[in-house]
Amino acid sequence: MRRYLTTPIYYVSDVPHLGHAYTTIVADALARFHRMRGEDTRYLTGTDDHGQKIERMAAAHNQAPKQYADGIAAAYQKTWQALHIGNDDFIRTTDPDHEAVVQELWVIWEKNGDVYLGDYEGWYCVNCEQYYTEKELAEGNRCPVHGKPVEKVKERTVFFRLSAYQKRLQSFYDGVLAKTGRPFIEPMIRMNEVRAFVDAGLHDFAASRTNFTWGIPVPGHPGHVIYVWLDALTNYYSATRRQTLKGFWDDDVEIVHLMGKEITRFHAVYWPAMLMSAGLRPPSRIVAHGWWTVDGEKMSKTLGNVVDPNRLAEDVGADAFRYFVLREVPLGADGDFSHEALITRYNAELANDLGNLVNRTLGMVWKYLPDGIVKRPQAIQSPFKMDGKAADHMELAQPSRALEAIWSDVRTGNAYIDQRGPWKQSGDDRIETLWNVLELSRVVGNRVAAFMPERAVKLLAQLGITKAPYWADWGDYQEDYRVQRPEALFPRIDEDKKKALLAKWAPKATNAPAPPPAPESNTVEYSDFAKLDLRVGQIVSAERIPKKDKLLKLTIDIGEKRQVVAGIAESYTPESLLGRKVIFVANLKPAKIGGVLSEGMILAAGEGSALSLSALDKDCAPGTRVK
Repeated sequence: MRRYLTTPIYYVSDVPHLGHAYTTIVADALARFHRMRGEDTRYLTGTDDHGQKIERMAAAHNQAPKQYADGIAAAYQKTWQALHIGNDDFIRTTDPDHEAVVQELWVIWEKNGDVYLGDYEGWYCVNCEQYYTEKELAEGNRCPVHGKPVEKVKERTVFFRLSAYQKRLQSFYDGVLAKTGRPFIEPMIRMNEVRAFVDAGLHDFAASRTNFTWGIPVPGHPGHVIYVWLDALTNYYSATRRQTLKGFWDDDVEIVHLMGKEITRFHAVYWPAMLMSAGLRPPSRIVAHGWWTVDGEKMSKTLGNVVDPNRLAEDVGADAFRYFVLREVPLGADGDFSHEALITRYNAELANDLGNLVNRTLGMVWKYLPDGIVKRPQAIQSPFKMDGKAADHMELAQPSRALEAIWSDVRTGNAYIDQRGPWKQSGDDRIETLWNVLELSRVVGNRVAAFMPERAVKLLAQLGITKAPYWADWGDYQEDYRVQRPEALFPRIDEDKKKALLAKWAPKATNAPAPPPAPESNTVEYSDFAKLDLRVGQIVSAERIPKKDKLLKLTIDIGEKRQVVAGIAESYTPESLLGRKVIFVANLKPAKIGGVLSEGMILAAGEGSALSLSALDKDCAPGTRVK
């Protein structure tokens, strides 16, 4: 299969931050995964250079709009290089070949009767370059997204006849679901929002502007420039007219657009209608992710908490930053970024789990086999029960779930070393143990290359492997291992370095209000804690509760079956929970939640949609007491 993955093209109103980096890293991990599976995959990102806001910002900086856009676009390209982004092309809406395609499509739309001249009066947000109705505005005539005042606009404009495409869009959405078993937009909550918008009735929208000039001229309408969203959306198609991506809008290509949830309407309504009008195919799927907050607060220059991906890549390594954002939150849910959580996950999962697996194995090889060669046993059989679902999760655009599966294998490898004890073995038994762990490390090293490309290559090099990473399977390496001396993949961040980093990363507020006083300590006696009956529980069934978007009904095995209602539906799908071990409060008084009886509680960390379930680092039987 051929695949074409895109990020939104980022507006050049400011340099890249955490939100931009997240979308781009996710798309990069998916593109690398599909390439490693041998699929012809292309990946596009870029910048949106036009619009009234850019014209105003350039003037405020005493620059021409193109000069201003050039500087910001360069910052994006530099950041993506620092984060090991492997895009095939970088498009800008000021590229002459893109502008030509936009005008070409406009002529087709006009020929087909889908654009017409008229008068428009309405509310406009310069920040998101979008018109809003009175009903959509926040209190005080403010943008519902940015919270900033909107402007009343009245002008002669050219309209796009979106109203003509309501039934075709509805049929298209139904067709995608019927053909693939998956909605056109994932997660389903975003599809439901867009479907409700379309079902309520579509209205034609203003497709040109006359009160500024920084845009693509409208063919045949002097003084008009093409509305920035029509210009920007066309980039996905115009890029496929270039040699690097030529043919990747063909019918046999799976075209997937990744983006933040706030712009799904443009991509799922405007864009397919524009393509249908031009006689072109719509994309295959849209994957929408949630928003990131920072320590529970919206990112803001005023608060000084905007996360700079360049700084984190420099301080902890690009791959460690990539791993954290990919692993921290399921794609589609909102996430909360914490610098302390970054360090905690770095030490626990990168330094301790993966780093320790490779480092101590290589150390034992050199201790017991001074030539660094571990011969492949004549008959091999995996001693591990490996989690084989990582590829399935990536096919469903769920990198967090994929990493969870891979890390299950990492922990299996460490447990195997502890159980077998190569330091107690000798001869063929020791060689077999070391080879098995090296083989597991090789499989893991290849697979994590989709997520951490630079560290994965270093890991494989320490195993004596210089072949380009691919989606490896157990036992498909036919050679002896000729390993290098161990070198820490992820040096542990000690307490002194942690304090220094957190001080360096501390928000620098600008006219921000003083934080609320810290709450008083609320300690408890051990006798109070001992009243809790905490047990290991295993989830044996999970289902959604009708009309309760945040709630799931679970059956938990704690030696007996209990029914529980948990507010985790924004972070976990029912099928992803089956078989999971969790920590369960068994003596909580039963209560009805959402009209359903709940006989206990499972423990989780985080807030809102950025939840992470409690877990155990070793297998324990359901009902085991936690103390």
